Amino acid sequence: MKHLIAFWNDLNLSARIGLGIVMFFGLSAIFAPWLAPYGESEIVGDVWEPLGGEFIFGTDQIGRDMLSRLMYGARNTMALAMVSTTVSFTAGAVLGFIAATKGGLVDQVLSRLVDVVISIPTLIASLIVLSAVGTSTLTLVLVIGIIYAMPVFRIARAVAMDIEVMDYVEAARLRGEGLWWIMSREILPNALTPLAAEFGLRFCFVFLLIASLSFLGLGLQPPLADWGAMVRGNAGGIAWGFLHPLLPAACIAALTIGINLLIDRWVYKASGLRDDQ
Repeated sequence: MKHLIAFWNDLNLSARIGLGIVMFFGLSAIFAPWLAPYGESEIVGDVWEPLGGEFIFGTDQIGRDMLSRLMYGARNTMALAMVSTTVSFTAGAVLGFIAATKGGLVDQVLSRLVDVVISIPTLIASLIVLSAVGTSTLTLVLVIGIIYAMPVFRIARAVAMDIEVMDYVEAARLRGEGLWWIMSREILPNALTPLAAEFGLRFCFVFLLIASLSFLGLGLQPPLADWGAMVRGNAGGIAWGFLHPLLPAACIAALTIGINLLIDRWVYKASGLRDDQ
């Protein structure tokens, strides 16, 4: 409890707002099966029933409850983004540490391969691969994880190169410690702060990419709820004056803003600066 109080007191107003937004969506995602008034794909009314009536947020283009879909959409989209970001950071950080620690030919080969992949725009690369191999959940995780492992590699390599020239790393080498011991015991603990800040930022990028792919029909497939797909599915309602597609779009924007407010505070504190806000 003391640690939680200290953590809360360490946050400024904007970070507290961000934490509140993230917790709201996180709890909605975790408890969606118990909080949602209807099932994820259950048809409960007519098409595009109005907001504020029998259904708080109305119904979608085929009569499913929008509130329930938003809750399940948070569950599916956030879970997929978290798994994909974890895959990208695991692969990118390990390869970046190896490149920085081994140097020489290993560093050059890995760096040039990363340069080739990262030169292709993220969305275009995702569309090409997913169009060719399909859009299963496993495929989405692997494709997004590999694509975003490339920028993580560059950051991890840059951080590790600053660390691996330190005296304590050289002492570990002189003791005869192996590559994995040096990476896990010497480099990783000292690289956690910048990598943790980058993890939050990269989560936002992955989350927005998933929403974009779903909007284009290559993300999570029906009947799974996904905010990007909900925007696309209900977009036709705008012509008739319905605000339903704006609800998932607002959720995407709100979660992105909340995460960025938290990350901004984390980066500020990690830089060694202090303030009284």
